[in-house]
Amino acid sequence: MTRPATEPSELDKILDSATGLWRRHPQQSIETLGRQVLLAKATIAQLFVSIAQRRFPFHEFIKQCAFMANVSALPTVFVAIPVAVVVSIQVGALVNQVGATTFIGAVAGLGIIRQGAPLVTSLMIAGAVGSAICADLGSRTIREEIDAMRVMGVDPVRRLVAPRLAAAVLVSMLLCGFIVFVGFATAYLFNVYAQHGTPGSFIGSFASFAVANDLIVALVKAATFGVLTAIIACDIGLHTEGGPGGVANSVNSAVVSSALMLFATNIIVTQLYNTFFPSKVV
Repeated sequence: MTRPATEPSELDKILDSATGLWRRHPQQSIETLGRQVLLAKATIAQLFVSIAQRRFPFHEFIKQCAFMANVSALPTVFVAIPVAVVVSIQVGALVNQVGATTFIGAVAGLGIIRQGAPLVTSLMIAGAVGSAICADLGSRTIREEIDAMRVMGVDPVRRLVAPRLAAAVLVSMLLCGFIVFVGFATAYLFNVYAQHGTPGSFIGSFASFAVANDLIVALVKAATFGVLTAIIACDIGLHTEGGPGGVANSVNSAVVSSALMLFATNIIVTQLYNTFFPSKVV
């Protein structure tokens, strides 16, 4: 006679649950991060090699640049203007309390350049550009177009991922510069016409504290955001499973992962910049 199987104890159930939780979340996250690092390495290598060999798909690159600019330009304006107005309102109320109205231009302008523009750029890149990239590659994956490219000897990384990475970096930097212009102009107009500020004082205080490094760091942040968003969106899109529903889940995962990664990167870059390049004293 066979001995009846013993039921697992409560301790065994807890251990199995903990092991399953580890495999479903932290372990899977680490594996995904490693896969994305390898994809980034391969994409950057393919980007430089294809340009050196004159095999870079410029047509796809220009097409992606136009597409990304088209889906993100108008939302950028609608987000940049309210952000600049909110910054102006908060800064105006604060400087009035401490009696430092002559510095409103420096505070508002530097706030927009150093933090407002990169944050708006990260939102637009993660929400508009990242979702579009992931949806496109996810749809190609479930239709088995990616497998067909591999069968025909076409490298999807060189043909699809590399031009999207280059386009995302270029569009991110252009968007950041555009946001800086729109945000600063909005803050200036709001301060002069709504808060009855002095135009010369606004421009003069901004010119006294602003340096070229502020804009350079904002553009470096934007370029970094473009790289991270493109890699995350492409990786998730190329590993989409489950049909059209899987594409929707992949897009959601790409947007959330990109936003979290970009916000964390913004904090790290800002802290490093403030540590190595402290603000000058006038």
